[in-house]
Amino acid sequence: MSLNWKEINLILSELDLPGSRIQKVLQSAYDVAGLRIYGGGKTRMILIALTPGACRIHETFRAMPRSERPLRFAEFCKSRIVNGRIESAEQLGDNRIVRFIIRQGKNRYRFYIRLWSNAANVVVTGEDGTVLDAMRRSPRRGEITGGRFVPEEDAVETGPSGVRKDLPRPRREYRIRDLPGGGSFNERIDAWYAEHGGALSLEALKEQVRRNFEGRTGRLRASLEKLRAKEADYQSADRFKEYGDIIMANMDSPEAGAAWLDAINFYTGEPVRIKLDPGKRLPAMAGYYYEQYRKARTGLANVSAEIRAGEAELARLEKAMEALLAQTNPLALHRLIKSGGVKASSRDASKDDRARPGLSFRRRDWLIIVGRDATENDALLRRHVKGNDLWLHVRDFSGSYVFIKRRADKSIPLDILLDAGNLALFYSKGRNNGAGDLFYTQVKFLRRAKNGPKGLVIPSQEKNLHIKLDEKRLKELEGCRIEKQ
Repeated sequence: MSLNWKEINLILSELDLPGSRIQKVLQSAYDVAGLRIYGGGKTRMILIALTPGACRIHETFRAMPRSERPLRFAEFCKSRIVNGRIESAEQLGDNRIVRFIIRQGKNRYRFYIRLWSNAANVVVTGEDGTVLDAMRRSPRRGEITGGRFVPEEDAVETGPSGVRKDLPRPRREYRIRDLPGGGSFNERIDAWYAEHGGALSLEALKEQVRRNFEGRTGRLRASLEKLRAKEADYQSADRFKEYGDIIMANMDSPEAGAAWLDAINFYTGEPVRIKLDPGKRLPAMAGYYYEQYRKARTGLANVSAEIRAGEAELARLEKAMEALLAQTNPLALHRLIKSGGVKASSRDASKDDRARPGLSFRRRDWLIIVGRDATENDALLRRHVKGNDLWLHVRDFSGSYVFIKRRADKSIPLDILLDAGNLALFYSKGRNNGAGDLFYTQVKFLRRAKNGPKGLVIPSQEKNLHIKLDEKRLKELEGCRIEKQ
């Protein structure tokens, strides 16, 4: 429930803002800001919330959290109203629009706070009504830099619903709420909103946290369940090879078009029933089971790595939810929710793997990415690698760009560097030589060649590496390849 106009007048009368100096402007989220003011021998924090259902202005006695990064409107206010003095603070009629007139040096600004649930905003103008900036930019309303905002004209001509005041219109009676607790109305309203304040109440915010995390952890658990089922299936991969061998040993047993082959498993001596495709010949069915065996063997390492990553992510999400639910300050919790609460690394890694061009290999928790042509090289450079990732390329031959994704606080082991070097040589035109020279450097030391072909870069601070193709290493890497679905 937002403040009504009578409550706004009472709050402003208690605050007695004229003569106070604005020391700081904090913006913890896109719809919550605070003015730290000094007046009457004490410092106070004035909260401004534009959240639907909880639009308000009052003194808050809870810590005002900082945003993780500077927000635009707060940065604007630093240059215009910080260190300014509030000459007047009043509500325009009964319109729930509060106007501060602020003088900073030789300049005077109008700081409007519109507390309408469906169109709340904070707008700063010059004395002529020209909009300098708004907390929520709205081109439709003209509440953008260079627009015009003079609500005093509307307050004289019309009422809150846009009807002229000299015309009869029904009026709703408002009263000041009788809130529990002691102290000033500012103190009681601050405590009331912390507990009951709709979208900004502590319990509502915690329920939002639970819903958000339950959805994310639920999807992650379902994904892990599928991965574990696939892992169990892959771990019994030897049966696919057995099926292929049994089919090859019983080429004359089933009738043409049969759906099943009943035979003796000569590995165990027990009867076995193998599903067939009536539309396929037996050699083709044997080949199908051999291919399933190959996929299972190569996919097991990848699935196991995905399970480990998923379990770690699930533990991180649960820990993050516990930390958020332990918050007792609704403003701090609101800021954390607005900023995401948890880092973007919580995104499903498998989605990134499917969207990434080229080939990807995960070896001992290190991710190696291979671009197979100029288009993939360019796409990887533009969207999928960062400055501290390592780049490798074969000297004197055209070929793949290979990247090793950086891990926080980890140096790249020699084995991983040799893996990436073998991949770079194998996917280049120097492969037939069996050996070659490579150079490598961090992505931030690559410079695009001016007017050069797509993907062409010029490295600096590069180091040299001589590689001899290692067939055993390449076969192991093939088993670590991330298959795209």
